[in-house]
Amino acid sequence: MSYEQIIVTTVILLALVAFITEKLALEIVSLVIISALVITGIITPDQGVSGFSNNATITVMFMFAISAALLKTGALQSIGSRYSHYFKNHFHLSMVVLMLFVAFCSAWVNNTPIVAVFIPIVLQIAKSSGHSPSKMLIPLSFATIFGGTITLIGTSTNVLVSGILEKSNLEPIHMFDMTYMGLIFMTVGTLYMIFIGNKLVPDRANTEDESSKIFKNFITEIELLSTANSVGLTIMDSPLVKSYEMDIIEIKRGEEKISLPAGDLILLAGDQLKVRCSIEKIKQLKEKLKSEKSETVKINEDVFSSKSTSLVELIITAKSKFEDVSLRELDFRRVFRAAPVAIRQRDGLVEGQLYDTKLKSGDVILAEVKTHYVKTLKQESQSPDSPFIVISEENFIDFNKKNFAITMFLVTAMIVSASFEWIPIMPACIATVTLLILSKCITPKDMFDSIDWSVVFLLAGTLALGEAMKASGLAELLAKLLVDNFGSYGPWVIVSALYLFTSLLTEIMSNNATAALLVPIGISLAQQMHVSYVPFIMAIAFGASASFMTPIGYQTNAMVYTAGKYRFKDFLLVGTPLNLLFWIIASICIPYFFPF
Repeated sequence: MSYEQIIVTTVILLALVAFITEKLALEIVSLVIISALVITGIITPDQGVSGFSNNATITVMFMFAISAALLKTGALQSIGSRYSHYFKNHFHLSMVVLMLFVAFCSAWVNNTPIVAVFIPIVLQIAKSSGHSPSKMLIPLSFATIFGGTITLIGTSTNVLVSGILEKSNLEPIHMFDMTYMGLIFMTVGTLYMIFIGNKLVPDRANTEDESSKIFKNFITEIELLSTANSVGLTIMDSPLVKSYEMDIIEIKRGEEKISLPAGDLILLAGDQLKVRCSIEKIKQLKEKLKSEKSETVKINEDVFSSKSTSLVELIITAKSKFEDVSLRELDFRRVFRAAPVAIRQRDGLVEGQLYDTKLKSGDVILAEVKTHYVKTLKQESQSPDSPFIVISEENFIDFNKKNFAITMFLVTAMIVSASFEWIPIMPACIATVTLLILSKCITPKDMFDSIDWSVVFLLAGTLALGEAMKASGLAELLAKLLVDNFGSYGPWVIVSALYLFTSLLTEIMSNNATAALLVPIGISLAQQMHVSYVPFIMAIAFGASASFMTPIGYQTNAMVYTAGKYRFKDFLLVGTPLNLLFWIIASICIPYFFPF
């Protein structure tokens, strides 16, 4: 090995150790990679920073903004609240449907925007259904990879490989040449994730300290209107208990009060329920009511129908004027322009109705406030004699039909333009975000705030590493070793080895760079062996797309890496068996579908 190749090999090994141990942040590791390669002269400064201006990096940046625009319309929150109960009650079946739907979309659209659009949807569904996002985001990324192998335009790697063939005066890949193999990969990959991968994906929600949940419990009052879906059902069968995990501690039915009611008690219209639940469940109930525009329940004497509101937690300060006074006596709604939703008291006990409960210092009031008034409340809470302190705030985004229509039209136009290659995906993304800003669907600040810069730096660093492997000749050296060691065993073994090598190389450098490097070698190898080049090229195309072992091997893996709070080893644990499974399938099926 040359001096340059030794340097690059050392950088790769140190980078992998840093990624696995996670002693340094992703963006720091990426900067170290770029700095080391430039300072040692392996790549030029321009090559070192070229990853920041790479089409893939820019596309990811602007897709984050497009995702933020969709989120701001309120449509995604509506989807999450409407369909979260399916995931709560039928998680595995719902995951199959989600993965197949995402895979189908990825067959026609670049998988990077698919993941960017679906990440907030999955996060919302996970939160509403009570599942950990970490159980859903790796399957989401993998499903887009499965779908990308089905058609020529499913991933940019396929298009790149076809373009190299065309420049070499060979027959390019046509739209559905890869479909049979792609469908096999999609079917096997989905089954693996449901029956095996699901058990290997971490469930970090379970690591939350259970004692912390106890102190999040609020007491609130819910009145069942005649249209409520809990009317006529027993307490144990009520959606309030089953879906929202509310603990009904008292029922007021006319003049009668039923304390700690039995689970088989049938709920009636007009019942006033005193319930204990978390702020998250109250928020989910509110989102569902607002998305369905239904007035089925009143929460603490209020029907949730107002728009552009936020839930805020107000903690009562020592020697506050709130002490030993009730919300009714304070005229809380009028004075503070806030509708009280629930109360959490220090001793956990709330006697009588919430509006008549005497407050104490340390108690927390959960109130619904007009979003524009939250700033005023925060300013008031900063004064020395303020009776409360704002300790948290959660915004509700109402469904904006106009902005949703504009956003969906622009996103659809972007997808169609990129799919039919009228406009490349990168400028299509930039144009879409520009039009979203001009149409006031998002602001420039929204655009910048939406970008996950750790992903941007990660992509830039790994692209620089790919440049160094090519510039130093290390990648070519490794590829030649494959030919020298396996060439005498025949084309079937070469295809198998070529797929495995491509798959492993993709884990540490760009999939496009891997394909661009190996396709000419695959063509040359086929010519030397006097056989068809097609199975060799297909091994490279499929191997470059099948990257599951690391978050740096594929853009979609990098995107879900931070969103799912994964560790580097999570991808190794889940992806390694899948990589090996796909290798076995490719070794058998590629020579069958693409004869020598």
